[in-house]
Formats: sequence, structure tokens, C-alpha cells
Amino acid sequence: MTKLYHQIIALILTVVFVAACASTPMPASPPTAVPPTPTVTVAAPTSPPPTVTPTAVPPTEPASTDTPAPPTIAPSLPPASSETPDGDVNQVVGTVVRFSAGSTSVEVTIDEDNPAVRDFLSMLPLTLTLEEFAGREKIAYLPHELAHAGSPGSDPEDGDLIYYVPWGNIGFYYNTAGIGYSDQTIHLGTYDASLDQLEQLESQDVIVEVVR
Repeated sequence: MTKLYHQIIALILTVVFVAACASTPMPASPPTAVPPTPTVTVAAPTSPPPTVTPTAVPPTEPASTDTPAPPTIAPSLPPASSETPDGDVNQVVGTVVRFSAGSTSVEVTIDEDNPAVRDFLSMLPLTLTLEEFAGREKIAYLPHELAHAGSPGSDPEDGDLIYYVPWGNIGFYYNTAGIGYSDQTIHLGTYDASLDQLEQLESQDVIVEVVR
């Protein structure tokens, strides 16, 4: 009986020992360090720089040893002068124009140089007919309008011969009371004659010519 008791005790101890061994954790093996995989950076291929075509340098011409000819200077021309109908070359200012009919004549002295005056003188000689206008002037119509561009206007006075642009007529002013400046009234010259002399030129052919 005692022997059986000892066998049971030995069996129990064996079982306890085996169970104890089974429950005891085995020491874990240390983890093996895996070396990091090196990262390889692949550089993008660089495009080759653009090819620069060299600029062709034109060949240098040898300096001329010839002496350049001096510039030709055109001779200065004298200013154009006004020529009267008789062929004499005179200044416009100071020209005397005569208006005559029968035994009566009135002389006008040109005292201004402008395009209208020059065109008027270029018409002479010619024949006109004078008539009364508004108790202020004796007027006559020219064959055609004068080239008056650039001619200044005027403030007429008694004794003035004028050209009136809108109507294309000349006029001997003898009563300018109340008449003022106008761009349309171009001064041609002055005359020294009475109203009676002007009236004797009316209603008949009047010859207009340059006398000096």
C-alpha cells in the first residue's frame, strides 16, 4: 500500500513538473535587424542645350582711299518779282493803275502786296463798267474772281479801292461811315478823286491799265 502511495505521489510530481515545464515561456530569439534598402535616385536625363548657330560676320570692306566729292550746292535763285503787263519788272507796291473814260481818269496807287492785288494786276489791261452802290461806293465786276487766299481783310476808309470776295467786285469807297473790319473786304490801293469824278466814270466803258 505504501508502495502504491509513493507511485501516485511520483506520478503527481511528474505531471506537475511536466505542466510547469510546459507553462514556462521559452526566451524569444532577438529579432534579426534587416538592413535598410538604399534608395537609388535616378536623375532625369537633361536635355542638351540648344545649339547656337554663330552669326556670320560680313566681311569688312577696306576703307576707300578716294576723297569724297564735295556736295553740289544749287545756286540761290533771286526772289520772284512782279511783272507789269508792259513787261517791266517792278515792285507791286507803288504801281499806279489808271481808270479812264473819255476825258476823265482816276488813278489808284497800289499800296499793299497780297495775292488778290497780284491777281488783279495780272488781268490788266481790261475794260469795266462802274455803277453806284448803296450811296457808299462805285463798283465794277471783274471777269473772274481773284485768287485771294492768304490776303488779309481790312477796315475800309474813304478813298480805298477794295475787292469784295462774296460778289467778286472791286469798289471805290467814298462813304465808309458805319463800315467796319471784314475778312471779306480786301484792300487793293488808294485813290485821290472827288465823288464828281467817280460819277463821270459811271455807265460807260472804263479802261483799266497800269501806267507806272
